[in-house]
Amino acid sequence: MNAKTITLKKKRKIKTIVVLSIIMIAALIFTIRLVFYKPFLIEGSSMAPTLKDSERILVDKAVKWTGGFHRGDIIVIHDKKSGRSFVKRLIGLPGDSIKMKNDQLYINNKKVEEPYLKEQQQEVKESGVTLTGDFEVEVPTGKYFVMGDNRLNSLDSRNGMGMPSEDDIIGTESLVFYPFGEMRQAK
Repeated sequence: MNAKTITLKKKRKIKTIVVLSIIMIAALIFTIRLVFYKPFLIEGSSMAPTLKDSERILVDKAVKWTGGFHRGDIIVIHDKKSGRSFVKRLIGLPGDSIKMKNDQLYINNKKVEEPYLKEQQQEVKESGVTLTGDFEVEVPTGKYFVMGDNRLNSLDSRNGMGMPSEDDIIGTESLVFYPFGEMRQAK
């Protein structure tokens, strides 16, 4: 073997290692995306001002296996009937008693603050309107109660969407990643 043959073999070996590394990284990214995270496009204003139309979020799909859902989570729901997905705020867990009275949310007879609504509540209060109409509901076993943050313009558990089951929930919002200049975690 001469020096040229050894150099060619080293170059081929390095090239093979680089190609295999790229394939492994791509497979890892694909697996992470498939199993753990999913990008999602916000369409419409039902979650405004928290999430705006055309923003893109990263949805944590692993939350189903790592800790479950909590009141106040922003979740993405897949509606099997329409084939569409929606983003909403999780308000009530299975077995909860939900009551809305004079724009105040009560869960299991305990007053719940909704800081993400303060600005909207102030605006509608000045016009003599309530943001969320009064209602009472019991969340059935295996179901979740959801509402959009834009209460005046949201199809949700109050008015036609119904209550999703855990199987309908894709995951929770983990990051607003687009527009890039406005990256944040929505709350």
